[in-house]
Order: sequence, then C-alpha cells, then structure tokens
Amino acid sequence: MNDQVSSAYTENAPQSVASVNSRQRGVRFTIFVLCAFMLTVMLLFINKITTPRILSPLEMTANGAHIFDKGRILKDVSLISEQGTAVGIDVFKGQWSLVFLGFTHCPDICPTTLATLRDTYQKLRPDFREQLQVVLLSADPRRDTAEVLQPYIQHFDPDFKALTGEFLEVKRLASQLNMTFVKVKQEQGYTVDHSVNIAIINPYGHYQGFIKPPLESSRVQLVMQSAMSLWQD
Repeated sequence: MNDQVSSAYTENAPQSVASVNSRQRGVRFTIFVLCAFMLTVMLLFINKITTPRILSPLEMTANGAHIFDKGRILKDVSLISEQGTAVGIDVFKGQWSLVFLGFTHCPDICPTTLATLRDTYQKLRPDFREQLQVVLLSADPRRDTAEVLQPYIQHFDPDFKALTGEFLEVKRLASQLNMTFVKVKQEQGYTVDHSVNIAIINPYGHYQGFIKPPLESSRVQLVMQSAMSLWQD
C-alpha cells in the first residue's frame, strides 16, 4: 500500500513542480506588464506637463490674438534706444518682440500693461524667454528721453527695452504696427491717448500680428508660446 502511495506521489511530483513554475512565470509576466504600463503612463504624464500647450489659429483668435499668415515687412525708421543709441528696424531682428505703445507719464494703463507683460515674460519657459524681448515704444517722445525711459522701463524688468526719437519717426513705426496716438491738452499740460494693442514682431523684424486687450499674463504667455512654436514648424 505504501509503495502504491509513494509511486503515485512520485508520478505527480513533476507535474506539481511544473505547475508551480508555470504559475510563477505567469505572475512575473503580469507584474512586468503592469510595471511597463505604469511606466508608460508616467512618461506620458511627464511629457504632457513639460510640453507647452500649443493653440490652433482659431484658439489664438479666441484668446484675442491675430496672427498673420505672412509677416508684414516694416520700413526702416530712425529711433533711439533707452540706452541713448541710434537704432532702426534691425533692433527687432533675431528675437520675437512684443511692442507696447505707451509713455512714462501714463497714470494707469501703461504701468498696468507693463506689469502684465513682466508677469508674462517671467512665466515663460527659459528657452522661450530667450527668444523674446519686450519693447515700450514711447507715445510721448518730447518728454520721454532715453534718460527718462531707462530707469522707467527697467523698473518693470531689467531685460525690457524702450524706444523713442523724433515724433515723425515714432509715428511712422506706430502706423506700420496699426497703432495710433494723439496728444490731448489738459488744464495743466497734456496727456496722450494711444492704442493698447500689443504688436508681435517675428525674428525677421516683420510685423506678425497683435494681441487685443483685455490682457492677462497667462493668456499672453500661451499665445506667445504657440506663435513661436508654430512659426518654427
């Protein structure tokens, strides 16, 4: 009887070991598949949060940005930078530019807009920020000399730039960017009414579009990252 039991055990033993080994292989394979799946999901998530969202042209329009299919060539002008150096249209070449028409005596809209552009600029990823410059074009060139503009614009960000010059030269550039400004007399002195759109100039120095108010830093950031990415493609 014992011999029969021993014989039966001996015959079934290899099958049991094979069965256990098979189950172990199945468990290891399942664990491998689950780990691979989790790794893939994690990598896709990391890619999503590190890759900037790119707006379509329709989405950019919905966000107040109008990007032209082809940049418009700007005629050269003779202006003066905030550092007191003579510059022309070449000042816009090599980088994207956001150009705002304003003046240092502006009580509200100009400092508010420049603060928004500062926030936008600082929120940009470093690789995008290196490709962008923010420029104030003075709508009050009589009072806004280079000596006045430099501390004013650098108060918002040391990287920001400003342009001034003869009235007709400033007017010529503003008109090409679809911007207008006019002096308005007051009881004491004057103020300046001006456009509040933000002009977008591409690295060729061509007028590429504009952003309409109201301006919000995250929205402007998204528009510029999209514009720069699409233009590179």
